[in-house]
Amino acid sequence: MNFALPVGPLQGDPQHRNALHHGDAAVLCDWDTVAYGHPEWDLVTIEVHCRRFGYGPEHYEDFATAYGYDVTTLTGYPTLRDLRELRMVTTNACKVHHAPESIHEVLRRVHGLENEDLGMRWRIL
Repeated sequence: MNFALPVGPLQGDPQHRNALHHGDAAVLCDWDTVAYGHPEWDLVTIEVHCRRFGYGPEHYEDFATAYGYDVTTLTGYPTLRDLRELRMVTTNACKVHHAPESIHEVLRRVHGLENEDLGMRWRIL
């Protein structure tokens, strides 16, 4: 994998529910998965959340423009995307015993991944 951006701190789970908003400002919270590495890992998470949870391509494009980099242009983007989506599914699969009602969504996501349905909208678990 050839990354385009220099290594730095990663939040680990940058998503809409992990942002606190005040006016036009936003601050990421939930830093329990902080790490040091390639920012593309955090950036692909944002792209996946925009695409899978219904925020739409315009929302992601606005983010990429403001950030100054679009992770979907990275040659290795499909690999990063697939790994992140798989991690999101397996993380929720591991939690099914605590939230048995989520099994249907987990299985639906697995089916979508098996069929390479990149546009399937996911429900937040």
